[in-house]
Amino acid sequence: MLKEEIIANMQKIVDHCMGEETAACVATCPMHTNVKEYVRLIGEGKGEEAIRVIRDNLFLPGTLGRICAHPCEKKCKWNEGNSPMSIASLKRYAADHFDLEENWDLSVKEDNGKKVAIIGAGPSGLQAALELRREGCSVKVFEKLPVRGGMLRVGIPAYRLPRNILEREISYLDKLGVEFQLNCEIGKDITLQQLEAEYDSIVVAVGKHQGRVDRSLKNWDAQGIFSAQEYLKEAALTSDVKEAGKTVLVVGGGDVAMDCARTSLRIPGVEKVYSICLEDSFDSMASSNHEIAGALAEKVKFNHAQAIKDIHVDENGCVCGVTLKKCLSMFDEQGRFAPSFDDEDTKELAVDTIVFAIGQGVAGDFAKGQLKQRLNTTFECNRLTLQSVSNEKIFITGDASGESVICIQAMATGRRVAQSVIRYLQNEDLVEGRKLEDTTSYDTKLQMPTDWSTIEGKREDMSELDPMQRIHSFDEVALGYTKEEAKREANRCRQCECKLCMKECIMLNDYTDCPKTLFKEYLEKGYENMDPMIAYSCNECKQCTLKCPNEFDLRSNFMAIKEAYAKDHNDFVPLEVLQDSDATQVKECDEEYCTALSGGSKQVEVKEKKKTKYVFAPGCTVSAYTPEGVEAVVRHLKDSLGDENVGALLQCCGKVTKFIGEEVRFAERNQKAIDILDDMGAEVVITVCPSCFKVFKATCKNQRVISYWDLMHDLIGVPKSSKGIGKTSDVVFNIHDSCVTRDELTHHESVRWVLDQLGYQWEEIERNRANTRCCGVGGMVCTSNPELYEKVYTRRAKDFNQNHIVTYCGSCRGTMQTADKDALHLLDLMFKNTYTSDQAQKRGYTTEEEMWEKRLETKKRLENFK
Repeated sequence: MLKEEIIANMQKIVDHCMGEETAACVATCPMHTNVKEYVRLIGEGKGEEAIRVIRDNLFLPGTLGRICAHPCEKKCKWNEGNSPMSIASLKRYAADHFDLEENWDLSVKEDNGKKVAIIGAGPSGLQAALELRREGCSVKVFEKLPVRGGMLRVGIPAYRLPRNILEREISYLDKLGVEFQLNCEIGKDITLQQLEAEYDSIVVAVGKHQGRVDRSLKNWDAQGIFSAQEYLKEAALTSDVKEAGKTVLVVGGGDVAMDCARTSLRIPGVEKVYSICLEDSFDSMASSNHEIAGALAEKVKFNHAQAIKDIHVDENGCVCGVTLKKCLSMFDEQGRFAPSFDDEDTKELAVDTIVFAIGQGVAGDFAKGQLKQRLNTTFECNRLTLQSVSNEKIFITGDASGESVICIQAMATGRRVAQSVIRYLQNEDLVEGRKLEDTTSYDTKLQMPTDWSTIEGKREDMSELDPMQRIHSFDEVALGYTKEEAKREANRCRQCECKLCMKECIMLNDYTDCPKTLFKEYLEKGYENMDPMIAYSCNECKQCTLKCPNEFDLRSNFMAIKEAYAKDHNDFVPLEVLQDSDATQVKECDEEYCTALSGGSKQVEVKEKKKTKYVFAPGCTVSAYTPEGVEAVVRHLKDSLGDENVGALLQCCGKVTKFIGEEVRFAERNQKAIDILDDMGAEVVITVCPSCFKVFKATCKNQRVISYWDLMHDLIGVPKSSKGIGKTSDVVFNIHDSCVTRDELTHHESVRWVLDQLGYQWEEIERNRANTRCCGVGGMVCTSNPELYEKVYTRRAKDFNQNHIVTYCGSCRGTMQTADKDALHLLDLMFKNTYTSDQAQKRGYTTEEEMWEKRLETKKRLENFK
């Protein structure tokens, strides 16, 4: 059984790992379009594939590419670099260049015999119609206007959204078999009751076409005063507003106000356009920056922090001017909208036309007495299912539901309402298995730290028509990206995802798609029912934790799982391939291959309990690699610290046993070494092996543990005979730091200091010191999973820019040699002749028999030490 703290750690990873978290652009899009994917494809020059990805989710790509309020861009990671991706413009590029009608998916399910009426041909109604038709329903859309598209058609000016683009994309529904009845007003041409009698379900998708003016003002109904909705609708249908004068004042600070101001400039006879708003600056306005920029370029005259105090009319009841008053604040202390004014701070404007862009409502008179409406004119419905609270057969979507503010959200409610209608028609539960976030924006947990000082690039601006020329027509202003511009913009995308551990760890990629998935499986199935090779393939290098923004500890989980496997098998590693490793540890702890040297004497008799202040523990690998190096270290220590003060212990610390999870055996084997150190009266343990350092540091209660490298740096220096020995060498080394001591920063500094003292040239590499990579031996993966071991050491070898590698770990040296590098241990450079490139060769033992022979030689050298 796993320890409670390990189970808790796994649960923490499952709950908070960002590996499966959605990028902010995708999460923020209410339709959850795969922005990352289509942007990547555009960057790769694969426009046909990009439009397929877009059309999998959106049937209005060209329209949305032009007018979408793109909430995705507001959450783009590039905002941190002050240059968010131009996502909508890239969508438009894909649509304009690659959206061929012959590639449109016209498949629908078999007719299910159900009829659905949709009231309103705006974005939500169109989306609902599309989804329902694909499910096999017979769908008819009733529209009051003579045109399709709702506010897309009569609320958004043609210079932003050309009519042919919109109508072409709506024609997709014609091809699917959706019927339309235009110029049909519900409640007048046909009643809601008639629809209810004829259809199996009804979707109310009316938009906010009911404009508002400020009725608190005297003369609010004078000639020349318009709501934004009626003003824009007339301009959209006729390219003119007959009763508009020469000087227009637009009231409001949002996108609709900008549309009204810029539309006014294109109306015949209009000479000047003013804009007033309560906000005190461009930055605080509700309008999009690009809409404000467009209005400024077209010479709209802005007046911030202003409101109308009085409307003046002439003898004919026509507007002839206004008195403006200063707005002091928009909100009260509780943050509620409650503007305050200075009625004495005024100014006059001569205008003959006023357009109020201060909000709009749903025209719901057709359902009066039948569907319950809120005070804001929207219809009451369940937010998740969008089913009317008044009639289970009727569903509400888009603006009418009270949810939509922008087109893309209206479309998302259209999708949600269609899902509810299908369930209703099939007598299924409307709620089960559904989440609101499936069709709304939500905040992703994905948080990716980024160093923007290392990243170049800025948002690709789109070319536009000349401002002074374009105001003379409703021609489209933005010209779209060229192929080159689109690729540049697309290739700025950070392709946000976490999985940083997955990008680093080869092993994880062999067994899962992210830690969340893996540990969820462990928790659900139990470690006993998981592939044991997963845990035995962990190098225990901690790179996953280093890469993880949340610093999750995966290593401890895998170590605990290995310990549990061993405990379940009588404290013995169950993996057959690792049982030889345990046998090797038995020999490394056996008296035949072990010895202890006390200060000032040859072989120590533990029972004598002579105090030896400094004890050098060379470890198993170095002892089997360079017996002469071990002897030289002892001699250097004795010369520096006093013969009587320095001894040595050739005894396994038990690290391999710990690697393979045999916790009980590790404790026994390690304690054997600790007992000898205690009996020797050791005060300081000196190591050259990183693993020995870590093990003894954790288990020695009566001794301080220090690396030989730190000891030289801090106290005794390098041997006099070694100083400057490498000055004439033609070799430039790369250093490989052991992952075991990646957090022992003094080791890194001391090793480099030693090389400088020796006079050898070396070059730093990126993946080193605390960020070093495992050579592949860690966790005994070299034995448990040789194929993975080869992948790991091959990758590590590619990190170096030199062929000559120096390291201070015996196992790492051997592995780098296996990776075809000229690999030396730092002791080789200290205690042998000057190393030159012509000496490159394979070193160390080549057979197991030779390994044990060298181990015995080390023992002999220590026992014969004088």
